[in-house]
Amino acid sequence: MLRLFLLLFPLFMFSGVLKVGKNRPYKTIKSAVAAAKSGDSIFVDNGIYREGNISLTKPVTLIGLGRPVLDGEMKYEILSFRASHIVLKGFKIINSGEDEIENIGAVRLYDSHFSTIENNIFENNYFGIYIQRGYRCTIQNNRITSARAVSQEGSGDGIHAWVSEELWIKNNYIEGHKDGIYLEKVINSYIYHNYSRKNLRYGLHFMFADNNVYVNNTFDNNNAGVAVMYSNNIGMVGNNFINNWGDASYGLLLKDIGFSKIKHNQFHSNTTAILLDGATKIDFYENDFENNGWGMKISSNCMENKIINNNFINNTFDVSTTGTATMNDFKRNYWDKYEGYDLDRDKIGDIPFHPLSLYAVLVENNPAVMLLFRTFFVDLLDKTEKIIPSLTPENFVDAQPLMYKVKI
Repeated sequence: MLRLFLLLFPLFMFSGVLKVGKNRPYKTIKSAVAAAKSGDSIFVDNGIYREGNISLTKPVTLIGLGRPVLDGEMKYEILSFRASHIVLKGFKIINSGEDEIENIGAVRLYDSHFSTIENNIFENNYFGIYIQRGYRCTIQNNRITSARAVSQEGSGDGIHAWVSEELWIKNNYIEGHKDGIYLEKVINSYIYHNYSRKNLRYGLHFMFADNNVYVNNTFDNNNAGVAVMYSNNIGMVGNNFINNWGDASYGLLLKDIGFSKIKHNQFHSNTTAILLDGATKIDFYENDFENNGWGMKISSNCMENKIINNNFINNTFDVSTTGTATMNDFKRNYWDKYEGYDLDRDKIGDIPFHPLSLYAVLVENNPAVMLLFRTFFVDLLDKTEKIIPSLTPENFVDAQPLMYKVKI
């Protein structure tokens, strides 16, 4: 205990408290920041502060009392972190400036390490939080919304990170931006329990972002769901991909990624639940695909993927492909369209199931054929194909279809 006290003693001795407000020693945040020393805490009273850009060049803690408002007046980057070990909590940050070249927004971290942004409200900003070359920073418990974005070209992202490592992005609510969360060249990071909805492009978008884990997030009613591009060693577990509808919408796009695991996710009510293009060696285990237009669209350049112990329920098409051969493994999935039997009562169907229907193949090659959906002619085509396969790949098969749903 004595040793711990001696370690903390310099912090207690040399860190101070500065107070900002009408009846406080400092009337502006900038004057308090200028007077602060490394390690000091600045407490800001409730009120509206219009101080242009506030640049933090030393490790300090800013704490809002009663949710003070930092107003960028549609002109400024409001807070700039230009040091490490900065903490920001308890503020409402609104009306940042807008610049498509400099990508300014409400808060930007410049080469900041071990900094924290938590329990803040961001409203009506171009970018909400922008991180460049960050390391071990935490973004948590923030509400980030914007109503000013009317087009993808004229709006920024809720949380945008570039060339960063070991970020923790947790428990944030994001709505109305270009992308809810955008990560580029971000590695070894943990994205947990965020709710990203009604963004103009993607709820989550990441590129060249290896070794990241995404757990228990919800991506709801975004223009095109979630896009995962040019990345490896991705873990996506327990997420909800829901209500992403539109001509080119999907719950999850996997573009040129590999060696990843996608487990225990819910894909409900999307035009396409998962679109795979150049996806290799991905394990899909115990996911729910329900009430989607397409459960999975698999391009012919996808290989060595394992689709095991998933539920496919009430989808228009469970699976579709652009190729004539498949090199992916379907095994022990539950298909509500399966009409087989289980005489030995081992809970596995006695006859294989071919999830790729002839009608799905025809629609993939000629979308206009969708006009025949739910007609007797389509039913006749599919029944005939099951009896005398001709156009669907023979090896596109689940040899061990389950008789009962998988518990997710």
